Amino acid sequence: MNILLLGGGGREHAIAYKIAQSNNTEQLFIAPGNAGTAKLGTNVNINPEKFDEVKAFVLEHQVKMVVVGPEAPLVLGITDFFAGDDMLKNIPIIGPSKAGAELEGSKDYAKEFMYKHGIPTAAYRTFTKDNIQEGIDFLKTLKAPYVLKADGLAAGKGVLILDNLQEAETELKNMLENAKFGNASSKVVIEEYLKGIELSVFVLTDGKNYKILPEAKDYKRIGEGDTGKNTGGMGSVSPVPFANKTFMDKVEQRIVIPTVNGLAKDNINYKGFIFIGLMNVEGNPYVIEYNVRMGDPETESVFPRIKSDVVELFQHTYDGTLNEVELVTDPRAAACVMMVANGYPDGYPKGDVIEGIETVDQDALVFHAGTKLDADANVLTNGGRVICITSFGDTLEQALAKTYKNVDKIKWQNKYYRRDIGKDVI
Repeated sequence: MNILLLGGGGREHAIAYKIAQSNNTEQLFIAPGNAGTAKLGTNVNINPEKFDEVKAFVLEHQVKMVVVGPEAPLVLGITDFFAGDDMLKNIPIIGPSKAGAELEGSKDYAKEFMYKHGIPTAAYRTFTKDNIQEGIDFLKTLKAPYVLKADGLAAGKGVLILDNLQEAETELKNMLENAKFGNASSKVVIEEYLKGIELSVFVLTDGKNYKILPEAKDYKRIGEGDTGKNTGGMGSVSPVPFANKTFMDKVEQRIVIPTVNGLAKDNINYKGFIFIGLMNVEGNPYVIEYNVRMGDPETESVFPRIKSDVVELFQHTYDGTLNEVELVTDPRAAACVMMVANGYPDGYPKGDVIEGIETVDQDALVFHAGTKLDADANVLTNGGRVICITSFGDTLEQALAKTYKNVDKIKWQNKYYRRDIGKDVI
């Protein structure tokens, strides 16, 4: 069948890598894609948020499945758009309805959902500029560090963790009064800080059945030792050593099952991924956040470990028969390191020529995040996060050693990467 994958980052390159391996894939289109996805299918110059353009392409090219990579089209309601259109309603789309996407679209909604369905999470309150003084008073009742979250989508950068009360008060005002994150911070969730180790768990669900994909740990801060500003992600590892069977059983019983059942109880149409950001607090899992799509860069270490046919998994997801198919995963470890443009996540250059991609070892995977091709087929930087290398190993140490060896082979003028990915869990 012809398949359209929406998105153009590293997550989409990793998903495209698995879709292209499927015997069910005839033609793969990626909108808009990047220099890497161009080698797996056909890049299409379509904005995933312009649904009329997506519709026209789907009909013209006889697309029989649409896989949504990023969160924005889901929050805007692309799944509802398909369901409400007579010409599109029978085309499988992998991604939740607009109501389901609110789990990511609104931090406040997500917290209410967790409380309603008894899912363990940090204590919180939500504030607007109309009750900002109450927010400041609430901060004073908490112990440092202070966690401030923009309610809406902020490209993974809307969470601030601050050690100083005065700084937290200032940033609360910046978010609410000065729209630091635009409309995304018209409401701000303040929650207690949970001390522990973070973990990302991914679930594919058809609304009643589910498959738990390989877990991963990502690294958000720009600086080594988890210092500096938040980014979209500087690397990831899978599996996570502390996520043993005892812990993952707790995750399934206390979080995954109540989440899937809660969506069903609330009559929410949900056929797609649930990203559950967890904190391991003394052996017990707490939800930090939900996302309604795969994470990036976690997808770059999780999807290569999936041995099952992902198109078959997607079809069963749409059909509501996910219980009838087996999820097979690679027992080896996978580690990815993201190379970024120097200056990211603030201002950074674009258009640098990238060299050395062809010298990467055959058993390492190169996933493009922010790249494009010029008229002479040179690969250029075209974003803050540029390229990720993923390698396998019998151990996490082996996977990381292979990845870093290959990271050094890729060069451009303004390249930066963290050298400590995975070290905290080895």
